[in-house]
Amino acid sequence: MRASLRWAHADLRRHRGEALFIVLATAGIVCSLLLATALFGYATNPWQRVFTQSQGAHVWLHTGPSADAERLTSLDGVESASGPYRTAVTTVESRGARAAVELRGADGEPPATGRPVLASGRWLDPAVPEGVVLESGLAQALWAEPGDSLSLPGTGRTLTVLGVADSAESRYEPGRRNGTVWALPPAVRETEGRAGQVIGLRLADPDDTDYAVQRAVTTLGAGAVTQVSHWQQARADAQGDNRLLGQVIGLFGLGALVAAALAVYGAIGTRVRGHLRDISVLKAMGFTPGQVVRIFLVQHLVFALLGAVAAAVLVQALGTRVPGRLGDAVGVWQGLPGYSASLLGVPVAVVLFIGATTALAAWRAGRVPPVPVLRAATAPAGPLSGVARQALGMRLPPALVLGWHKAFARRSRPLAAIARLTLPMLLITVALSAWTTIDRFHREPEQLGLAAALSVRTGEDLGDREARALLAGNDQVSAVHPGVQVAALVPGQTGTVALRGLGTRQDPYPFSLAEGRPARGPDEAVAGQGLLDLLNIRVGDWVRVTVGGRPQILHIVGRSIEPENGGRTISTSLDTLRENDAQLRPTLYQLELRSGADPRAVGAELTEATRGRLDVHPVTNPADGLSPLRGVVIGLIAVLSLIALIELLTVVGATVRESERDLLALKAIGLSPRQITAITVVATGCTALAATVAGMALGVPLARWLIDSQGASSGIGAGVAQTPSLTHLLLFGATVVVGAAAVATLPAARAARRRLADTLSAVA
Repeated sequence: MRASLRWAHADLRRHRGEALFIVLATAGIVCSLLLATALFGYATNPWQRVFTQSQGAHVWLHTGPSADAERLTSLDGVESASGPYRTAVTTVESRGARAAVELRGADGEPPATGRPVLASGRWLDPAVPEGVVLESGLAQALWAEPGDSLSLPGTGRTLTVLGVADSAESRYEPGRRNGTVWALPPAVRETEGRAGQVIGLRLADPDDTDYAVQRAVTTLGAGAVTQVSHWQQARADAQGDNRLLGQVIGLFGLGALVAAALAVYGAIGTRVRGHLRDISVLKAMGFTPGQVVRIFLVQHLVFALLGAVAAAVLVQALGTRVPGRLGDAVGVWQGLPGYSASLLGVPVAVVLFIGATTALAAWRAGRVPPVPVLRAATAPAGPLSGVARQALGMRLPPALVLGWHKAFARRSRPLAAIARLTLPMLLITVALSAWTTIDRFHREPEQLGLAAALSVRTGEDLGDREARALLAGNDQVSAVHPGVQVAALVPGQTGTVALRGLGTRQDPYPFSLAEGRPARGPDEAVAGQGLLDLLNIRVGDWVRVTVGGRPQILHIVGRSIEPENGGRTISTSLDTLRENDAQLRPTLYQLELRSGADPRAVGAELTEATRGRLDVHPVTNPADGLSPLRGVVIGLIAVLSLIALIELLTVVGATVRESERDLLALKAIGLSPRQITAITVVATGCTALAATVAGMALGVPLARWLIDSQGASSGIGAGVAQTPSLTHLLLFGATVVVGAAAVATLPAARAARRRLADTLSAVA
């Protein structure tokens, strides 16, 4: 045991840099996997926790004020119900911010089913008749807290915020989904606005949601139900981009784990070949093959264990201090029941995985014979090929020709090194593609379904002509597209989608199409990927939706990039919707701004110029929610670069050791130490170049497929992927090759200046 420890200690002192890199790479991999676990928990569990605590309803149905919604409580499969509640759709204002809300009449005691979970303040109090409780997303948008006052524009009424509550229903989104405000029934009846009812149904079997909705619509009549939302939609909205972040980090973490395991395997294999004499001496001293295997295996398991423990301690101590969503995710994850198991299980799994890959290489060390095999000096990397001899005959630099020959003359080892180095290069290419796609969302939002920078909603007191004149009067507005967006029931009456009419046939809205053609003729429309998947239709099909009891039949002629509403949107011209309802008037205006205009500044100018008669909101860019991914990409590239550096050091070490046998022959033919150094540098550069080209060739199509697949699954649709430009790829490749040459220069120079006596001992 003492001899094993002394040999391991001596070996560690000789290869300190390599050991440090293995520890750091393992720490980076474990950090990535732990952050991925945190984001997955953050994406799912907060909503699930609220749903469980509130005894959430699986289905929420909005009906007209005269519908007998009470009948739904007796349907088969309905376990309990929340409501029905009287509602009134209106607008509230706080500190200059406006929001469309649904006032929902509730009693002084929270309901048993669908009960809002108070985050701050208190519940409704009959002693405060104008007191209300806000849904947390709405409160955040209005910058409202308990004790603040909300005004109802045009009425002179004010509401007092008593509390803020979390709800398992779909969250508030400006311009698309009204916020929920719980108020006492008298306050709702006194509010001027579109009246209605809402009822929540908690089902005995959540998988029967679609069937329960069909029965409810049949019971009340299709014209009585105006909107349907269910728990799957609410959960998907709550997960949002967090699940995407978790998937990205998890994918790259697993890829980095495999790349690191292969790099460690290659490093151990190279070290075994370089330590043949040492291993033979150990066996001659009495070490058994099992002891030799244990020395190598335990040594690298210790390296992996140090990195894993360091990563776990780092995430535990500093994870919550990471700015942005990652810090929030770690904070939520640390409070979940499975946190301790994950914090322990992930590092242990990584250590075991790396240990399994190193076991084979360590086993090879145990097979080394106790008597070293004599090796004679040979030509560099074996006999020269015909191509190499012709290149020398053309008076090309010998260092270039021999370096290329050394890199590719032997098939098995160079190809294995190239394959191991290709994996991190491939993952880096995919990471760069993810960065480029996010950057495209920011730089070219019009190419991704976000041609408009501002969304404006008008009230009943403002006509279409006056609204257009007010909006077009701003010199920063380049185009005004009138429109309307309503909730439509899909065929089968099992869900609600957004039916949107934007622009006119003379001045169409510039939809971003990934498939098909623009909607120009009567009854033509484009749809998002989410809607096509929901209805199981394709471009070219006809679809029938119901709006307020009126059917609307549309011909889907194109697939648009729809970053909103999960892609569950049908878009057509305002003229097409008016053919079905002549009284339809625009309530929504999408504004295109001139290049360089600040949307928030323009929105503030419009609000001030119209004295609050317009509700102006910047169009939400999905890239804003993916901003934390940039930091994640940088971290992943750093980890992958570290793994690639480990592999490059392994390649350099193998090349230098093989050069020891070639040194006599190279000096005999008259090559200088500088030329001998250049041979190793060129060989390493050629290996890096081959791996980089292979990684980019495989990574670019893989990145496009992964990003488009994620876009399709999220409802946005395929066609959003953007790979790095050729210039950036060439710059990346040049950086890798130059870096590899720089890494190889110093070890190669030292080997080229070795004494002849040392060289003879290496050959022996």
